[in-house]
Amino acid sequence: MKIATILPYKENYTKKGAGAVSLWIHDFMNYSKFKKDITVFGNTNNKNFLNNNYINIKLDTINSKIYSSTNEYSNNIIKYLKNINFDIIEIHNRPNMIQNFIKRVNSKIILYFHNDPGSMKGSKTIKDKILLLENVDKIVFISNWVKKKFFEDLNFKDHNKTEIIYHSINPIKKIYKKKKKQIIFIGKLNQSKGYDLFCEALIEVLNKYDDWEAYSAGDEKRFKPFKTHKRHSNLGLLSNKEALELFEASEIAVIPSRWEEPFGRTALESSSRGCATIISDRGGLPETTDDAIILKKLDKTEIIRNLEKLINNKSLRTRLQLSGLKNVKHTLERNSKKIDYTRSSLFPFSNFNTNNGKIRIINIYNLAQKLNHRIYNLSIGKKFTNGFIRNGHDVIEISDRDFIKHSKSLNPFNYKDKFRSYLFETCKNYNPDLLIFGHSNNLNPELLNELKSINQRTIISQWNEDPLMKNSIISKNNSDNLKSYFPFTDHIFITTSPDSTNLEKSKYDNINFIMPPVDRGIECFDIYNLNPKNDLFYAISHGVNRAKLKSGKLDKRLIFIKKLINKIENIKYDFYGVNNKEPIWGDDFYRAITNSKMGLNLSRGTPTKHYSSNRIATFVGNGLLTFIDEKVKMDTFFKKDELIFYDNLEDLVDKINFYSRNNKSRIQISKKGQKKYFKLFNEKKISKYIVDISLGKLVNLY
Repeated sequence: MKIATILPYKENYTKKGAGAVSLWIHDFMNYSKFKKDITVFGNTNNKNFLNNNYINIKLDTINSKIYSSTNEYSNNIIKYLKNINFDIIEIHNRPNMIQNFIKRVNSKIILYFHNDPGSMKGSKTIKDKILLLENVDKIVFISNWVKKKFFEDLNFKDHNKTEIIYHSINPIKKIYKKKKKQIIFIGKLNQSKGYDLFCEALIEVLNKYDDWEAYSAGDEKRFKPFKTHKRHSNLGLLSNKEALELFEASEIAVIPSRWEEPFGRTALESSSRGCATIISDRGGLPETTDDAIILKKLDKTEIIRNLEKLINNKSLRTRLQLSGLKNVKHTLERNSKKIDYTRSSLFPFSNFNTNNGKIRIINIYNLAQKLNHRIYNLSIGKKFTNGFIRNGHDVIEISDRDFIKHSKSLNPFNYKDKFRSYLFETCKNYNPDLLIFGHSNNLNPELLNELKSINQRTIISQWNEDPLMKNSIISKNNSDNLKSYFPFTDHIFITTSPDSTNLEKSKYDNINFIMPPVDRGIECFDIYNLNPKNDLFYAISHGVNRAKLKSGKLDKRLIFIKKLINKIENIKYDFYGVNNKEPIWGDDFYRAITNSKMGLNLSRGTPTKHYSSNRIATFVGNGLLTFIDEKVKMDTFFKKDELIFYDNLEDLVDKINFYSRNNKSRIQISKKGQKKYFKLFNEKKISKYIVDISLGKLVNLY
């Protein structure tokens, strides 16, 4: 696995003066099983890099002044990456670089947040954050505080793409140096870090305790000297190794930050080296260690009070030092494994061989038990299950709507909680490799996150049979509902060509077109061998649950159908859902189509590339000569001697009249169309395509 790790622009990746992000990358890399496969990219004018696998990206100084330095930095890295096939690109602390990378690089992307996301370009707004969740493969936060800041203005507080991985350190078994009576401060020497409070407190403390001294280590470009005690010395900028040695040799460290620290690495280092540590409660500082004194109030008086308490109470000081030394909260070895697991989880089935490639699948859709199974022949979810099983996979079917209806009848108050518990416990027991669902509003983001938490390797896919064409109120509602699941699903399967939808082009990589499948157990008739009495069949409804026509409902298809009726006087048509003739279902539906020679495949909305409901599979699969608007572009898959394409109403009327009189041509085309459909889009092929795509394989639909 080749991994490109990208530092923030101008981050100092050197042995002396390395920033917190650089130390994070360097420390975790040394413990990673992918150590030899990681290349670090950065930009600095300094030398003496932390290790040899670092590539310094040069920038054109003039261009950087005119244009964005970060953009030039990104572009130069991308040029370099195109020569090497990296599996993963890790971008640290620069969410505004993400869009550039996802458009031009095919690698998996992990984004690391080391600071408050709300303070950075590319993650300030709700829209920014949703785009990140949709486009990156993983987001890693260095503390729970940083994660909370990311989700604070979203209507959900967690996501299966996110992880918390803390700054970590390699513990030591014991203190090898004799402790000196010295109080230390390491960090930026400014007011944000509380350095002024530290300096002020030392005046009173060191005046009172003659045998104690104080040291600070750090720098500040805009350094402002604060009044302090004469026994307080500034050691300047130290290497990380030197800083750890100073902690180990010192009795007390103070981290009185005013700034909302995203984490507070200094506190972790101090406590781990047996230095009694005093911290403020800002940001992620309290998450660094469980063995520190937390200031109740951030001012000079409170710092003095706690310093004196530690100076005067040696047993308390020693207990705090030994506890911090023994109980390091975040260790490199443990969290390095977590990072490596996060990386590996992006390729969950790269070495998949369980049960000879056969997987466990949970298929969630409306089985319509509450409707007495009257839509069994119209359900593509049923066909998916048949295909999965016939391809050798194991499947559990869950009908969310039926479960909830039954639970609601027993208890009208907590029926949704019962479904949540049922699904969660089922996933725990069954541990599916793939969870796929379609047309369900009962799987909300929180529930999907819970299911993912059981096993991060579980793939979650979604299918949708509804129209998703542009510029349609109906399809906008469908699209909006589908989009709400984008951040929580790995793959989406739709029956509209993705480039004809309002879905973002950037998501085409995991939005996949499928045709409604045919299944010989369901599309079981060869109508061309029968002797139907009627010429043309068509049926619409106002919803499968309702099963009856809805008064006052406007359906543009009815306008077209009524015009058609006026022009086919000599044609025996059998239309349902038209002129107050109620829809038909189940076996009644099959009795009707088998008594017709031809069928009109007219779907809701504007004719759109490749969109059709399951009607097309029902018609063509059962050997019905099928008419379809040529704007649907089914000629991508079928020839003119397999389906009948019409240009407009007049053209349709002419072709209906012709084929109603020419049985030989009708039968030949019906046979060829049925044969082609079963060859390209049978339930086994469509289900295999869904599984292959879900498992990350590059395959074609036909």
